Amino acid sequence: MKSITINGSKRESVGKKSTKALRNAGQVPCVIYGGDKPVHFSAEELAFSKLVYTPNAHTVVIALGSDTMNAVLQDIQFHPVTDRILHVDFYQLFDDKEIAMDIPVHFIGKSLGVANGGSLRKNKRKLRVKALPTNLPDFIEADVTPLKIGGKLYITELANESYKFLHPDNTVVCQVKRSRVSIDEEELEEDEEGTAEGAAPAEGAAAPADA
Repeated sequence: MKSITINGSKRESVGKKSTKALRNAGQVPCVIYGGDKPVHFSAEELAFSKLVYTPNAHTVVIALGSDTMNAVLQDIQFHPVTDRILHVDFYQLFDDKEIAMDIPVHFIGKSLGVANGGSLRKNKRKLRVKALPTNLPDFIEADVTPLKIGGKLYITELANESYKFLHPDNTVVCQVKRSRVSIDEEELEEDEEGTAEGAAPAEGAAAPADA
């Protein structure tokens, strides 16, 4: 999985006054959990743009002077009006410890059902997986090509030995629904067939009279 580096500074004081002063200076207060004790630090708000405003999943290298830690984003708080980042929580990664993380789904191919007028509904754009840090994928690939109208792609069809899904086996990742266009086309075909069938006896009955 791709990684983003965030450079920060350890915080000596974690009170409300110091937190307010940090935010006024364009800094974001942060905490790293998962180690022997929480690590408090701050970083510039702009440093989080590639981590927060993206659909992709990333691990994070947090550089605090000469110390570096690998982590993943756990929680983020935004201001309800301005959407500025108020606080960020991270969880420290260890090579021998599994971690749960939301991974984006990449849908590939064009389903048979969509080609026939159906509509692809993406029920899950992200899936939660559990794995060792080195086995976390950048994304999960879902091939929709075989799906016909009414067909569903279940999470069990995306099983991978490197990680496990934290969803029930009957979770539907995507499905092809019958669209209004395909329904109208079917009704039109049925009407045309009905008209043709209805016209046949009339043509047969007219023939003896002309004779």
